[in-house]
Amino acid sequence: MNVPYLERIEHDGQLLALILRRHYREEGTHFFTPDDYAQQLGYLRLPRGHIIKPHLHNTMSRTVFHTQEVLVILRGQLRVDFYTQSQEYCESRVMLPFDVVLLISGGHGFKVLEATEMLEIKQGPYLGATDKTSFEEIDPALITVRGESA
Repeated sequence: MNVPYLERIEHDGQLLALILRRHYREEGTHFFTPDDYAQQLGYLRLPRGHIIKPHLHNTMSRTVFHTQEVLVILRGQLRVDFYTQSQEYCESRVMLPFDVVLLISGGHGFKVLEATEMLEIKQGPYLGATDKTSFEEIDPALITVRGESA
């Protein structure tokens, strides 16, 4: 899918993340993730008076094997470093206010470049220390920032 202001972070055919940049402005409802993703990323730009009918979500049993996170940058600058599942560094992106990143697979680390406020949305329940594995970050001299904010 070739969508302006939507970046796909991939490594060896594996989708690590989707970044929706703050410039995206398509009319209507657009989802960028397949229906089988544990987190769904969509954008809605609707005209005044548009109605979304009242609804509720049915109780459903779902099996989630990997936590996927969504970060919404509210203020500041955040560098996101992307890693493979085997902890190999791939590349980095700088996130600016109103950019959104869906972290789909692999690993990730962050460096706050300017004082930052953000929202983090992920599946629960959170299982504490057993929920993630920490590892050593990439040597800063080896960081490669790509994309719009490079």
